Amino acid sequence: MKIVNKYKKTALIAGIVVIFSSCGQEDQPKESQLDFNQPIRTELDNWIVKNYLNPYNINTLYKWNQNTVDNSRFLFPPTIDKVQPALEIVKKIWLKSYETIGGADFVKKIAPREFVLVGGVNSNESGTRILGIAEGGQRITLFEVDYLDNKKREIVKEFVHTIQHEYIHILNQTKPFDEQAWAKITPSGYTAIWHLDSDAKSRELGFITSYARSNIVEDFAETASVILINTKQDYEAILAGIGSEKARNDIKKKEAIVVKYFKDTFNMDFYALRDEAEKNTTDVIKGNY
Repeated sequence: MKIVNKYKKTALIAGIVVIFSSCGQEDQPKESQLDFNQPIRTELDNWIVKNYLNPYNINTLYKWNQNTVDNSRFLFPPTIDKVQPALEIVKKIWLKSYETIGGADFVKKIAPREFVLVGGVNSNESGTRILGIAEGGQRITLFEVDYLDNKKREIVKEFVHTIQHEYIHILNQTKPFDEQAWAKITPSGYTAIWHLDSDAKSRELGFITSYARSNIVEDFAETASVILINTKQDYEAILAGIGSEKARNDIKKKEAIVVKYFKDTFNMDFYALRDEAEKNTTDVIKGNY
């Protein structure tokens, strides 16, 4: 009895499906309304494919897409002639440095899969600026592309600081650093109002920058990235300018954790990476790509 009822129900359902299917086919448009034409690639698009997409599987979005930015901010896409110079800087100083020291496949295996370039300034109500955002280890958004000048070292350093900082976050998401050991060095000093103090004042508290005081994760990324964008001499000058011996030693302890993290986790000489980034930065300033 149960088997017979099952068959009757199946036949009834099948009939309904046929009816609905027939109605659906009658309502279908004769031609597709979707545009399946491939967009025409520009010379810039071809350059991005050759230098980023093919070798590293990193896509770059520079045209306006409201789904990739915060629409509550006054933002705009970069000027076209600023895109390739910005990407050349990123490639030379970030990609090539990690390739040389970490190995040819290092960035291919651990990298954001998408860059989003924004031309303007991403300002906060506090008066601070957001220079970059790393999202889930898959996307990095870089702001202020229109203001980049590859002949001015300080501007290049600030721009590269962003990508170095955000990439440290991606590395930490791959392999976490020792947060417990880090927290013991400066257990106090972290604050949500870090922007009210200068870098000089924050260094006297044992933090390499004021932003490093926002939390432990940002402290690690700031410590590592500041070392990477400065020469050995410039970094030593920063430490020498700190009056508090304890604060200076605290920053050195944090530096030691960064160096150990790179060696133990990725078998990479962090100081060699810094020196390579310095050499490549000088090449960028001189126009040697």
